[in-house]
Amino acid sequence: MRKVLLCELNISEGTDSEKIGAITAALEDVSGLVVLDINSNSDHNRTVYTFMGAPEDVLEGAKRVTDAALARIDMTVHKGSHPRMGAVDVVPFVPIRNVSEAEALGIARAYGSFLGGRGVPVYYYEDAATKPERKVLVTIRKGQYEGFAEKMRDPAWIPDEGPAVFPPKWGATVTGVRFSLVAFNVNLRTEDLNVAKAIAKAVRFSSGGFHSVRAIALPLEENHQVQVSMNLVNYRMTSIPVVFETVKALAESYGVAVGGAELVGPVPLDALKDVVTHYLRVHDFNMEQIIEAKLID
Repeated sequence: MRKVLLCELNISEGTDSEKIGAITAALEDVSGLVVLDINSNSDHNRTVYTFMGAPEDVLEGAKRVTDAALARIDMTVHKGSHPRMGAVDVVPFVPIRNVSEAEALGIARAYGSFLGGRGVPVYYYEDAATKPERKVLVTIRKGQYEGFAEKMRDPAWIPDEGPAVFPPKWGATVTGVRFSLVAFNVNLRTEDLNVAKAIAKAVRFSSGGFHSVRAIALPLEENHQVQVSMNLVNYRMTSIPVVFETVKALAESYGVAVGGAELVGPVPLDALKDVVTHYLRVHDFNMEQIIEAKLID
């Protein structure tokens, strides 16, 4: 069976279709890759590229997208609701099939070395973290772009790769290896950001909520709504239905209805098993019942 590595490369550009098109073209020029999803959000001002293939091809794709993004994004004028610290903000590599953690780490470090060589400060996170305090993305990104120049003056935040001086145009980048998370957002029919903040605080693990859930509140000004934006970093510990029903119930307690939900990027098939068993009450459901699962080599 062939090796498959996945990359979810996040760039800080989600509004300029010409720039996004040029960056996308750089990725599409790489043979051997399967581009699973390109998700641009104008409120977030962010685009997430999800692609997979052989480890070497994925590394090449990440390099091509990065070069194209650095040539077109200027963080000194960037505005968006999503937390960010760089033009190429976060680049996780996810082993999917027949790729060992050691091999995935080698790809992440090769990418980090490449980007550091381009003059961008790079921090390794999750399974690639070089220090315990750098394991979690939220901790590294605290202070965001606007506060990162000052943050880097602290010897504790010298980057793992690249210059120890903050480049205003590009900012800094986080990369590493992690489990296949689910990016799941729930939109609420209100413009009151405090409601979303209270719900995000209730469900996220760091403030006493569900295990393996990270959550923040974001405004969706274009839709006149707010969003509880979540990463389920281990969907086997806390499932999609659990967080959705909790967010829905908490919103209703504030007299607010759910305006919709979204999955950002591809979702592991295994993560949808709980959706079937919860909402259809098919408690003996087996993933082998899915026809397409038989077609995966």
